[in-house]
Amino acid sequence: MKPIHVLAVTSELFPLVKTGGLADVTGALPLALAGEGITTTTLLPGYPSVLAILQNAQQIHIAPKFFGAPARLLRAEHAGLDLVILDAPHLYARPGGPYAGPDGADWPDNAQRFAALARMAADITKLQLPGLQPDAIHAHDWQAGLTAAYLAGQPRRPGTVFTVHNLAFQGLFPSTLLETLGLPPELFSIDGIEFHGMIGFLKAGLALADRITTVSPTYAAEIQTPDFGMNLDGLLRHRAGRLFGILNGIDCQVWNPAADHAIPSRFAATNLAPRAKNKRALQQKFGLHGTDEKMLLGVISRLTWQKGLDLLLPCLDELESLNAQLVILGTGERALEDGFRAAAAQNPKNIGCVIGYDEPLAHLMQAGIDALIIPSRFEPCGLTQLCALRYGALPIVARTGGLADTVIDANEAALANGAGTGLQFGPGHLRPALRRAAALWRQPEIWRKLQQNAIASDVSWQQPAKKYAEILRQVSR
Repeated sequence: MKPIHVLAVTSELFPLVKTGGLADVTGALPLALAGEGITTTTLLPGYPSVLAILQNAQQIHIAPKFFGAPARLLRAEHAGLDLVILDAPHLYARPGGPYAGPDGADWPDNAQRFAALARMAADITKLQLPGLQPDAIHAHDWQAGLTAAYLAGQPRRPGTVFTVHNLAFQGLFPSTLLETLGLPPELFSIDGIEFHGMIGFLKAGLALADRITTVSPTYAAEIQTPDFGMNLDGLLRHRAGRLFGILNGIDCQVWNPAADHAIPSRFAATNLAPRAKNKRALQQKFGLHGTDEKMLLGVISRLTWQKGLDLLLPCLDELESLNAQLVILGTGERALEDGFRAAAAQNPKNIGCVIGYDEPLAHLMQAGIDALIIPSRFEPCGLTQLCALRYGALPIVARTGGLADTVIDANEAALANGAGTGLQFGPGHLRPALRRAAALWRQPEIWRKLQQNAIASDVSWQQPAKKYAEILRQVSR
């Protein structure tokens, strides 16, 4: 089979820079594709935190005037990843996160910052740099959405794949920026980058890429409907023949309960007893009453409307009757942060809350909780439930998107057949799902079987990588 070289384009990449699941996917997929005969170079913005880590990066190209000032391309390797860094200090050398400043407000020049990323991806295909002549380009989310637009005028160009990780984030900017961004006026049309009178970065990728993928089969179907399509469902139905839903995986070396140094007691499906020590350590970490007699529930999530965490707050009065405790790790909307803080203050023996994100604590939670709650209103794929399955923390999930595709509901038929890896629930049924989980937890033999089923689930990148490889080969030129 012919080797294929892919240029991936992304605004974040684990372990260099991460705000969410996008980084986990873009960091893990190149390693998985290598097993399919596909090599990947990833183009990433030169944020200060990235450049600090990659101090030995080698300059391979200078652009004297690039979106208003000089920029460089740097080549580096890190954690097994082949990288090209767009070092443009006028765009990226600033405090704060990838998209917003220290005050939480989006950078006012985000259109230029991420148009530059897409433009450089297109330029790389013409520069004839050694080892950087891609057969295909794989762009991720709205930040890389203009890649296919910048390639559109090139007579010879690589094929393009555009992956939507979350349709809700669309990258919409005023049409007055068309000239500033160096986009030809003819692309500003319903068949190109125009979206309700604005420049739509995500819309551009959906309209112009050779193939579109999203991160689960159910989400791929959902976004073709008005309820989930975010006003793009008509375009997605029009391009349905080029739209594919491919489940995400997780890095099973990073998330491995038998070898995880972030947890005090390692375990496997054949010996779940050590999980009890992790549970006790987790209770102590959150200042909860240490006991094996209560079911320990967990939330590891952005605290947002999309994630449905406002639906959980009214259910907290149920904890006593469920004989349960709850630990929360996340950050997001102020009202939800305050709500969970207040709940923990009112019931400190049974509710613990950490506002923020802590990767080692996330590992300990997956290894110590009995069940993970994910009540999302919509969920393209979700990664926390995959980690939970790997660690035997049974996911309690809304029946939507990738949650529906990855968790087998422990209903009567599933239990009778020795199946089931968690619980699914429909709209408005979170409270009954928690009661059903508590009833199952009170039956240790059944619960243990569900845990073993969960740990046996294939949550790796092996099968998704094969599907991505097939699509990348289809478009390679």
